[in-house]
Amino acid sequence: MLTGILELGEVFVDGTLSLRSLERSFGTTPVLRDLSFDVPPGLIFGFLGPNGSGKTTTMRAIFGLTRLDGGEVLFNGHRVDRQDRLSFGYMPEERGLYRKMTASAQLRYLGQLHGLTAAEADRRASYWFDRLGLVDHSNKKIEALSLGNQQRVQLVAALIHDPQLLVLDEPFSGLDPVATASMAEVMRELVTQGRTLLFSSHQLDLVESICDSVAIINDGRLVAQGSVFELTVADGLDLTITFSEPTDDTWLDGLAGVVGFNRTGESVHIRLVSKDEANGVVSAAMAAARISEFRLDRLKLSQVFLKAVGSDPHISGTVGVAL
Repeated sequence: MLTGILELGEVFVDGTLSLRSLERSFGTTPVLRDLSFDVPPGLIFGFLGPNGSGKTTTMRAIFGLTRLDGGEVLFNGHRVDRQDRLSFGYMPEERGLYRKMTASAQLRYLGQLHGLTAAEADRRASYWFDRLGLVDHSNKKIEALSLGNQQRVQLVAALIHDPQLLVLDEPFSGLDPVATASMAEVMRELVTQGRTLLFSSHQLDLVESICDSVAIINDGRLVAQGSVFELTVADGLDLTITFSEPTDDTWLDGLAGVVGFNRTGESVHIRLVSKDEANGVVSAAMAAARISEFRLDRLKLSQVFLKAVGSDPHISGTVGVAL
């Protein structure tokens, strides 16, 4: 039994989703072009791309909902089959709920389709209603719920059978900040249990704040992949150090990893070869004089995205650490 969020089933220790050379065309229009990447368990993996880039087609291919012209979808090292898909959970961008049914009746029905008894489906739904703040809405028809509450019910529908792999298409659509934070917390706790989680979103600042790794596609091709930190510092790193007492710049002479620098008042802006040099530079600065602040300046994920899909970013974001 799980000791964490669900207390419903086993803790998963393996479950890498692998997409291998996926190809798909609609008529003469290519939608997926030799698309390959891996989604390991235990982390939140963001799947990004402009509208029409092939994201939804890829997610539907994982569930066998669209025919592939080439390539394969693997899970745990073998080609995905019907039995695997029974352990997957899918939350589509377009809500697939029965509007005239109450939330509780609908989740009981969906749970039974996954082989649960009515009593077990009700128990699991009750857990999630409490977890997501839906207790007061459980006996309301879907059409009577706000868009945000419909979105939360749809998440429960994807979770009701305790899936090992969860695929979420725009899960934060229609959610207010409180509900967004709650959804992100659920996602983090799920991957902590070793589940595999792939989600798509156009809210790039939100993706940057909660994702461990991302894959970016454009025109059906993979154009960038890696951890959020790796992608945002891939072109180098700028370190800004602000001194709280006067100092010159002689401490930078011959310092390893420094490409160049310039000064603005008591702040020194230093261009590094890589993030691995930052600790050494900060230590040298602290030995030279008292410092009040240092921060790593790097691209925001939204700028990495624009660059990857063919647009030029110009403004860098910052991550600050005050002393």
